[in-house]
Amino acid sequence: MFEAAIQAKMAGAAMLTLLSACVQPTEQTEYAKAPFTPEYLGIETQLLDGDLVNFRVAMKGARGQEDVAGYARCAAAQYALIRGYGFARHVRTTVDENGKRWTGDAAYVISAALPDGIKTIDAEVTVQNCLENGIPTV
Repeated sequence: MFEAAIQAKMAGAAMLTLLSACVQPTEQTEYAKAPFTPEYLGIETQLLDGDLVNFRVAMKGARGQEDVAGYARCAAAQYALIRGYGFARHVRTTVDENGKRWTGDAAYVISAALPDGIKTIDAEVTVQNCLENGIPTV
């Protein structure tokens, strides 16, 4: 009987945890509230080795590193599609800010099949999201 009561309490706690994960926050993050008037300054691509591709992007008006990384992700997704591939796996991204100018240096592995790893992107879906958000691609 005691064991059943403990199991019931644990199940209830687990359910509350799952439900709380589904609730949307009521306040926006500072990042989301920041004004966003980007100026995209260009993309450079360089095939490094086989399917490993380097992307250098530059922009002004970024709210932070994620905006620059997103610009590079859009470039990688479109590049994958241009080469006839459907997926890309993020390897690394470095971001630098110099005054109002932000630069990003990102590497992706492009592939026809969904690659191993947790930082993968579906190129078609990503390009569509980029277009909807006004982010240029290659």
